[in-house]
Amino acid sequence: MQVGKEFRCGVAGLVGRPNVGKSTLLNRLIGSKIAIVTPKPQTTRDNILGILTTQDYQILFYDTPGIHEAKRALNKRMVAQAKEAIQDCDVVTAITDIDDPARIIDDQGVLDALRTAGKPAVLAINKIDLIRKEILLPIMDAYNATGLFEAIVPISALSGDGVDRLVGEIVARLPVGPALYPEDQLSDRPIRFLAQEVIREKVILCTKQELPYSTAVVIESFEELEKLVRLKATILCERQSQKGILIGSGGRMLKKIGTLAREELEHLLRKKVYLELYVKVDEDWTKSEVGLKRAGY
Repeated sequence: MQVGKEFRCGVAGLVGRPNVGKSTLLNRLIGSKIAIVTPKPQTTRDNILGILTTQDYQILFYDTPGIHEAKRALNKRMVAQAKEAIQDCDVVTAITDIDDPARIIDDQGVLDALRTAGKPAVLAINKIDLIRKEILLPIMDAYNATGLFEAIVPISALSGDGVDRLVGEIVARLPVGPALYPEDQLSDRPIRFLAQEVIREKVILCTKQELPYSTAVVIESFEELEKLVRLKATILCERQSQKGILIGSGGRMLKKIGTLAREELEHLLRKKVYLELYVKVDEDWTKSEVGLKRAGY
């Protein structure tokens, strides 16, 4: 990597409502899966750093939890993390996926956070493959009228359409300065965190209704050898009935979750993975700060 005087490096936060495609966009930008993705909102619970490095710039992207009306301690923590990330950004990349200009009200919480932060902001209108072309311009006009965005870029995080232009708008607003991470580093998260998130993703994908929002994954032990990773993890839930669903008849659900997680981890780590999974009931883990700490948040 040749770092000249015009090399740019800075932080760009990916913020928006739950389920607008922030994690899908992060994975697209980095070119590797470092954030879990599911069809269900509020999947992301932590700010996750993704690092994009080229000959001319290094962007530190932070995927953040969705900004929403929060009632439980877990949700309040998630929203607080997203708003803190905005304060630490050089450029905020807000993401929306509305298909009607009138629905800009859905993003009021995000717009309020941007207004309070006063940071340079770029808007990505995601999922343009699902938006009727004739209403795209009115949608852009509605957001432009807020006065919050220096650029508005229609994109598809899934296909990559418009993503290069979005990156260009972000880079143009980054400060000149040296890279902060090695050029081959994609994230600052350890493998242990990745394993925890992969298991949680499989819990979300394999279960239904409210159960994904009542579960957390705690890595009890993690040992990485030359050709093998051994890990033991506990899935926390809030009720005995949820424990029964997670284990399933004859242990089939827990086995399915474990098999899917192990297969993905072996693909990502390029090593054999030995995974032990357990389920434990902790009635208060989502409701208090003490409970969140027990769950590793």
